Amino acid sequence: QVQLVESGGGLVQAGGSLRLSCTASGRTFSSYTMGWFRQAPGKEREFVARISRLGINYTYYGDNVKGRFTISRDNAKNTVYLQMNSLKPEDTAVYYCATTLGLGGRDPAPYDTWGQGTQVTVSS
Repeated sequence: QVQLVESGGGLVQAGGSLRLSCTASGRTFSSYTMGWFRQAPGKEREFVARISRLGINYTYYGDNVKGRFTISRDNAKNTVYLQMNSLKPEDTAVYYCATTLGLGGRDPAPYDTWGQGTQVTVSS
């Protein structure tokens, strides 16, 4: 069974940067679409970004992060990254990575495996 482990969260000032990592085990990583979502207290889980499987690597971003965040993957390391620049206090949330065999998108439902999450806190 696949497992996803996120890392890289922390406390940063507004305008700063963080890079999140998500390492997968137990699957052919390159065959799966990888996504990042986030959830703030009292709010629904929100789509952040996703990157398609090997050979396509098509990226797609949520409107709130477009132009500031970049998703990438290293299939040799079974890892997907989320580079977050120009962070804002409203980016504060628990960030989750997830996988799907499908194309993936904004809806979290098709993603069948989730990590435990990593906290990102942006101070003003």
